[in-house]
Amino acid sequence: MKKLLLGIILLALAIVVPVPTMARVDVSIGIGIPLPPPIVFAAPPEVIVLPDTYVYVVPDIDVDIFFWNGWWWRPWEGRWYRSHYYNRGWVYYNHVPSFYFDVDPGWRGYYREHNWHGHRWDYKRIPDQRRRQNWKSWKNNRHWERRGTWGVQSYRPQPQQQRQELRHQRQEQYQQRPEVQRHQQQIQEQQRQKQKQQPQQQHSQPRGQQHQGKSQHQKSQEKPDMR
Repeated sequence: MKKLLLGIILLALAIVVPVPTMARVDVSIGIGIPLPPPIVFAAPPEVIVLPDTYVYVVPDIDVDIFFWNGWWWRPWEGRWYRSHYYNRGWVYYNHVPSFYFDVDPGWRGYYREHNWHGHRWDYKRIPDQRRRQNWKSWKNNRHWERRGTWGVQSYRPQPQQQRQELRHQRQEQYQQRPEVQRHQQQIQEQQRQKQKQQPQQQHSQPRGQQHQGKSQHQKSQEKPDMR
């Protein structure tokens, strides 16, 4: 009878509460991390591919927006966000994406000068539709190494050891950024607050449940090990 009554109440709530309101409730349940400000594009942005990578960047705006492995990526205030769309749908990503330390921090200067580390860089601007249609096959077929060499004249790929050293160096530099350190401090503070709340929740547990849990623990210790 109680189960039937509970089902009737839930059904009534589903009918009375509008669907958009319920959706808003679902979205609001989270960890409270702010989203980056929107960027307005007059048209789908063209991108260029960075040498030695399959990372595509939007060169015509002052903020960093990358396309890699089927996602758009965006750093903001020491945090990372990703979306399937370049202008909306950003979601917090709780790691630094693995491609980022392959990105040369000076790429904007090289882009303006058409010069990649002393070599002429004849990059090609890639329209949005062409990127959407080809990014996966380009990656699978190693397109930029075999045909275009990323548009860099007399291109020579970096040795693997040098690339690993560069990645490590860029990772250390990234961790020294003030906005990244502030974000790390915020995470550590949240973890400390959670640790403080856990003992309070345990003390607020009813004594009967604590006694029952203790008895079950004692029983489990008294059982012989049959393995």
